[in-house]
Amino acid sequence: MKKKMVVFYSLMFLPLVVVLIALQFLPEQVPAHYDMNNQVTRWGSKYETLIFPVITVLFGYFMLAMAKLSSKQEESGSNNKNVCIVTGIASLALFNAMTVYFLYADFNSIENLSSIALDINQLLFGLLGVSMVLLGNIMPKLRMNSVVGLRTVWSMKNEAMWKKSQRFGGISFIASGIIIIIVCFLTKGFSCFWGKHALLKEEIAQKRIGDLDRFVFLEELRKMAKVCVCIL
Repeated sequence: MKKKMVVFYSLMFLPLVVVLIALQFLPEQVPAHYDMNNQVTRWGSKYETLIFPVITVLFGYFMLAMAKLSSKQEESGSNNKNVCIVTGIASLALFNAMTVYFLYADFNSIENLSSIALDINQLLFGLLGVSMVLLGNIMPKLRMNSVVGLRTVWSMKNEAMWKKSQRFGGISFIASGIIIIIVCFLTKGFSCFWGKHALLKEEIAQKRIGDLDRFVFLEELRKMAKVCVCIL
């Protein structure tokens, strides 16, 4: 756990440190906003580059709070805290990648992101897909709590239902992550974005299972688990 915390705090503060150092080398005006066609629509002060690192730090503290709250609802062990920290590391890695990408765009005053060899949507959603596969593997280790995990009316009913729900959620995350990675390799730009958007809608639809009758829920759970296994 100590090594994970070192990685967590490093990823949490690294963007802020890097941007503070980079500020003295950045031009006074940098691209501040891009439209859906990857074209600059607004130029702003170089100090606006501090906004994203500050958000990264705040997000890090938010994940630490989530880890603390979820661990309090665990009778023994630190599974919930571990899952929250790993989730935080995966998310912070995404923030770090975005910081590096946009710092590069700022240094070179890129007016069209499409001119960069690495597509921003492929980068972000590719990392997101990897994160989902990682989280899907550790999700079944979550102990019952009201903070993190697949929480529905029935999953919170008892320990057995909770374990089945987290196992199903883990399979769904892994399957979705693999599909997102494949989509990112095959598409670029907003084609990649809309592919991810469709998968998110599917995930939201799965969350609504909690409103179903208990027996219908179990039947749907078995069916969708089989579909996910077939995909894998």
